[in-house]
Amino acid sequence: MTETPAPASLALSVLDLVPVRTAQSSAQAIAASMRLAEAADELGYTRYWFAEHHNMPSVASTTPPVLVAAASARTARIRVGSGGVMLPNHSPLVVAEQFAALEALAPDRIDLGIGRAPGSDPVISQLLRMSGTTSDVERFPSHITDILSLVSPEGATVRFASGGEYGVHATPAAAGAPQVWLLGSSDYSAQLAAHLGLPYVFANHFSGDGLERALDLYRTGFVASEWLSEPATFLTINAVAAPTDEEAQARALPQLRAMARLRSNKPSIPLETIEQAQAGSVADADPAAEDNLRRMRSRWLVGDAAHVASELRAFATRYGVNEVMVSPVSGSFDGEAMDAAPGRVQTLGLLASELIADAATAK
Repeated sequence: MTETPAPASLALSVLDLVPVRTAQSSAQAIAASMRLAEAADELGYTRYWFAEHHNMPSVASTTPPVLVAAASARTARIRVGSGGVMLPNHSPLVVAEQFAALEALAPDRIDLGIGRAPGSDPVISQLLRMSGTTSDVERFPSHITDILSLVSPEGATVRFASGGEYGVHATPAAAGAPQVWLLGSSDYSAQLAAHLGLPYVFANHFSGDGLERALDLYRTGFVASEWLSEPATFLTINAVAAPTDEEAQARALPQLRAMARLRSNKPSIPLETIEQAQAGSVADADPAAEDNLRRMRSRWLVGDAAHVASELRAFATRYGVNEVMVSPVSGSFDGEAMDAAPGRVQTLGLLASELIADAATAK
């Protein structure tokens, strides 16, 4: 791995999948996420991204642009964006129009993170693409450059084979553009981001395999562009912080069990409450799921505030990044309000008190 300097200070950001727990409605889950976005804004977090997933009982982040619009209206300073839009599901022009409009709503605060994965199973992918207005995954690189042109104030130009040109703008009179990031968990996205001179994020919260190689490929292959003069990257990680290690371990259990089910190809269900998770077996008596749970837990940061903050600093230093995007995977107790997520808010608050204050002092 290429040597990178240790960060002078550490910025924190948030990745939100809008989790849905047992007996919770989509409206309540989204309300809880809006409260979380407001908390992140007040606590000094750098950015707040929504993922794109479809047809999952435990995930309500199906439409990042809608959630970005809602969160941007409830916040004042934090950057808000997608982590990410799964481009094969959408028309590049529509994505450009959506995020150009978002940039007009919240100038200089919008990030457009783009991924190449489908974000769902083959059936949903087919349903998303049956209208014929989505993008061709094989043309992913050219669609990225199309979007970069379309969202810019100058717009894009269509050149006809027979001669002549046609101007296309994602919005009529753009004063700025969203910042475009490439997302991925493989060599492909890292190399493409380097080639295009774009910022890049490795999806470490989902799959830590290949992290060092992807960062090395990105940093060593980076070509400066009109969008970026040097490599820019941060990392994602799952985290739960609580006043005590015991509470943190309990709050991590529902999401751990949900991920173990997913990795074991079991049917997805709404996220369990902490009491439901504790009442179940480690992974429903499935040895494969139990093994998945143990391996995932080793990659998550779970514990009291000081422990998780220390691990985050070490994680950032190891990979030479000065920003970490936390996915606050803290579950809820039975009695906690359906339209709130106290455990997730608690994680952000405790980490901010340990790390964002340090960053402010370092500046």
